[in-house]
Amino acid sequence: MPTISMFFGIIVSIFYGDVAQHHAPHIHVRYQGEKASVAIEDGRLLAGEFPARQLRMVQVWIDIHRDELMADWELAVNGDEPFRIAPLQ
Repeated sequence: MPTISMFFGIIVSIFYGDVAQHHAPHIHVRYQGEKASVAIEDGRLLAGEFPARQLRMVQVWIDIHRDELMADWELAVNGDEPFRIAPLQ
């Protein structure tokens, strides 16, 4: 699972070929032992638990980088390595 971004202790990753589990474009986030899957389309929590403040940061980051995330999603489901995306600043 390649890491595509890191900011404020949050690690953002995307799986290769991971379309069966949620059937929606999504990313995986980790922060201090917490893990979650978050939809790219609208930032909703699909699975797992995540601290509210950090989830909000991820949602803002998704809003800023949605087009890049969708491009990375397409690469990943086709088995290609996604590109790194700038962190939230």
